[in-house]
Amino acid sequence: MSLDEPHMEAYAKGKALSEQVNPGMEDALRARYDALVPGMARTVVDVAYGQFYARGVVDEKTRLLATIAALAALGGQTKPQLQVNIKSARAVGASREEVCEIIFQMTLYGGFPAMINALNAALEVFEEEEAA
Repeated sequence: MSLDEPHMEAYAKGKALSEQVNPGMEDALRARYDALVPGMARTVVDVAYGQFYARGVVDEKTRLLATIAALAALGGQTKPQLQVNIKSARAVGASREEVCEIIFQMTLYGGFPAMINALNAALEVFEEEEAA
């Protein structure tokens, strides 16, 4: 086994998962950021999706709801990432009610402003779903 094989396996798993929950994400990241940080898009797919999200252990819905919780508690500066993860959670079966309940629970950790900002981000995602 070469030193690149585990890396390639993680990337392949990450690519498959990212295309399942967020189709076109790597291409969008590459188009936006790779001129500034070459290889960033591939690193996100390899590390975030291949080495973290694709670990198994917990199902994708649970993992994405946990991610939504963390992003909600961090506050309004995470809106773009929060919306991406809400869309991904919805794609793997999370209901609107589950997403909103998780966000509401984060009031205890991030405060009311963070919760309200996160709910507003979720509402935008839900409105996009209805328009589609």
